Amino acid sequence: MIALIPSFEPDGRLPGLVQQIRAASPLLRVVVVDDGSGPGYSHWFEASRELGAEVIGYSSNRGKGSALKFGFAHIAAAHPGQDVVCADSDGQHRVVDILRVAAQVAPGVMVLGVREFDGAVPLRSKLGNLITRQVFRAVSGVAVSDTQTGLRGYPADLLGWLGSIDGDRFEYELNLLLEAKQAGVRIVQLPIATIYLQHNASSHFRPLVDSVRVYRPLLRFGLSSFGAFGIDLVVLLVIQAVTGNLLAAVIAARGLSSAFNFLTNRRFVFDGGAQGAEGMGAQLLRYYGLVLVMLLANYGFLSLLTGWGVGLVVAKVITEASLFLAGYPLQRALVFAPPADQRRAAEIASAVTG
Repeated sequence: MIALIPSFEPDGRLPGLVQQIRAASPLLRVVVVDDGSGPGYSHWFEASRELGAEVIGYSSNRGKGSALKFGFAHIAAAHPGQDVVCADSDGQHRVVDILRVAAQVAPGVMVLGVREFDGAVPLRSKLGNLITRQVFRAVSGVAVSDTQTGLRGYPADLLGWLGSIDGDRFEYELNLLLEAKQAGVRIVQLPIATIYLQHNASSHFRPLVDSVRVYRPLLRFGLSSFGAFGIDLVVLLVIQAVTGNLLAAVIAARGLSSAFNFLTNRRFVFDGGAQGAEGMGAQLLRYYGLVLVMLLANYGFLSLLTGWGVGLVVAKVITEASLFLAGYPLQRALVFAPPADQRRAAEIASAVTG
């Protein structure tokens, strides 16, 4: 087992954490990644090295996601077969919790040390986690109580997969959670203490810039869905007014809006274009199979609501809002999942059961 600690512009808490880990578990190797902190912080990394840590890194800041992936690649190459527990360098994780998370690591399992957010927790941390948690559950169907925790455990068989996930900064850890389900990675949550020192003043999380990075995949999906909704609504109203046939209006509207939605999601949301023209054909088949199911649900909801006397526009808004939340996880898992991810899911399942 290796404790991986990404660090940017640390203070004395970094060598203090290394010392505590080494004292509590002498056999636990510690790897520290210097995320381009600069020469002004080299003494803290040198102190960590003198306490027994292996210090690696690079000269310019790349972000937490890059630091983690750099560490995973180093561990896979230099320490093959070793599981990994990741912790932050600013004193927010107790050593006892780090060791508890490490003890739960198993093949095909991602272990999260989840904070309970009670007591004196900074408002931005409490609110940020609440919003992200609810959005994540809505789009993924997975209930994770702390999507932003930096205390996580990973088995050696996941290191290759960890290096394949997009994200250079704080969005990387959310992307891991979003990709875990379709990759066949099971998530285990372990309650840990919530510690904030000086109102989390040492955090390098930038509320506006990094929040946009974290939510970017969901924002793109939302914009694509909103554009498709606009096309769908206009076509629906026009054809309904001309023909008086609700079924024909729904089919025509969904046909045009779905084409727009497929192309924008493929290009800008899920990077489905990486599979090329051959991949596009398979994606189209899967996408329109899903569209058929959603079309039947759409027509059923509209018929039900309008039959209850709800106006068509209001009924359309209610219907689309209800179906929107199912769209992201279904398209991610069933339509645009690349073959590599599908193969990886099979490999993980085989490793767990074998």
